[in-house]
Amino acid sequence: MEKFVLAVGTIVVGVAVVAGFGLALAFPIKWCWNYAIPHIFGLPSISWGQAWCLLFLAGMFFKPNASSSSSS
Repeated sequence: MEKFVLAVGTIVVGVAVVAGFGLALAFPIKWCWNYAIPHIFGLPSISWGQAWCLLFLAGMFFKPNASSSSSS
């Protein structure tokens, strides 16, 4: 039972660390967007949550391919 609790605790802490890292990366995206995009393209400023969603979407669309094939 102790191993199960330790495993669940490790998973919860890991997910929290990954989410916290992603949330921390959302701030530079928000600041850069709000500094440049509204002045250049006339689009509205974004919130911190919207910047986090943009980071998530960009990660999904532009993630490098996990499979590597060697073409000899």
